[in-house]
Amino acid sequence: MANIRILPLVLAMGFATQAQAADLLDITRDALTHNASLSSSRSLYQSVEDNERIELADLLPQISATGTVSRTDVTGNSQSGAEGDYTDSNIVLNVNQQLFDAADWYELATSKDSTEQQKLLLDSDQQQLLYDVASAYFTILNNRDILDARIAQEKAFSRQMDQANQQFEVGLIAITDVQEAKASYDDARAQRIAAEADLQVSFEALQQLTGQQYDSIDGLEEDLAIEAPVPASRGKWVEMALVNNPLIGAAQKGIDVAKGDVNTSRAGHLPEVGAFATYSYDETDVASSGGYQEYNQIGIQASLPIYTGGRTSAQVRQSTHLLEQSQFDLLDQQRSTTQSVRSLYSQVRSDVLTVKARKQAIVSSRSALEATRSGYEVGTRNIVDVLDAEQTLYQALADYASSRYTYVLDLLNLRQAAGIIDVNAVRDLNESLKRDRQVSLVLNDEDSEELESTP
Repeated sequence: MANIRILPLVLAMGFATQAQAADLLDITRDALTHNASLSSSRSLYQSVEDNERIELADLLPQISATGTVSRTDVTGNSQSGAEGDYTDSNIVLNVNQQLFDAADWYELATSKDSTEQQKLLLDSDQQQLLYDVASAYFTILNNRDILDARIAQEKAFSRQMDQANQQFEVGLIAITDVQEAKASYDDARAQRIAAEADLQVSFEALQQLTGQQYDSIDGLEEDLAIEAPVPASRGKWVEMALVNNPLIGAAQKGIDVAKGDVNTSRAGHLPEVGAFATYSYDETDVASSGGYQEYNQIGIQASLPIYTGGRTSAQVRQSTHLLEQSQFDLLDQQRSTTQSVRSLYSQVRSDVLTVKARKQAIVSSRSALEATRSGYEVGTRNIVDVLDAEQTLYQALADYASSRYTYVLDLLNLRQAAGIIDVNAVRDLNESLKRDRQVSLVLNDEDSEELESTP
């Protein structure tokens, strides 16, 4: 057992750089600032938003200017005798303005719908991150509680093994009882080692979400209120989800985008009308015709596609099928969200009862253990019964801890499905965390020293 502290020491070294203590709200803010996936979503949204300006540019005046300067050397024996060097200069200024181009107008409207759709998808990604951070946070707390239970279990089995050895030495029990105690201790030790590894992994998962390192986080208060979700109606939660869930909103905007694409395709059958103006200035120093000329031209140009090989009609059919797809996508998202909300609502209500049952199971397991120990002392129960009763108690402790965190996360997940999870919800939950119940990646000295001394 001398190397029992290697894992905590290694973990402490690994988290020594920029490590910090934090609560859920601090970590959530870190995630909103530093999470790579959310930053990617923001960049995508900004890219889609910029597309509006690109589409608008097609409807505004288009101005261009070109200029040339050339030097010409003429030699020959023609009768005109025009030979020598001369310079030509030319400047052309063009202005074009679309007067009627339905496709450009539809594309602008569609780009606005696309921006709104991407904003909703960004909101969904942000809500998912809020839940993921909370999930990673409470997974750490859960794993620490499980580790505490495994440490206590290992200590108890170690004491039981010492007692069995002492009783065997004075001939009170058989060697098989010693072996049973040793086997239970070895299993408890393996569970404790696995729990330490789970705690390390859960800290690393939180670091991946935020890009920051934390050496400790605030723990959940013991008297957390475990209550049924409000409003206490599954139908009300479904109604909230159908209105607020950003994925449903994005799917609805997807229909608007698809309709815009249909209109853009149909615009391929319509004429295009535009106004143009041109100014040209030419100057040359040729001896026979030197001087300059200016040209001014203004007019209107119209074009009408007569036959495009069936391309426009095919594009209309294609965009119509995509519109149908977006409508089915909305229906699927609505059904999926409805089913998820109903399931989560039922799960949260079940979690409330489960937490109460798990808490009572601890009381019952502790009473059963005391009775079994008393029976063992008077010879009516054997050591296997005692070991099983202790195993049951410590498993009940771990299960109770897990049930509390499951309740918290299922309630957050319900809020996410309903589209009402935000930083304020995280702030409210953060009030249930206590700094005096901090959870650290490193084992405290008391646990480490006691385990280190175990044979």
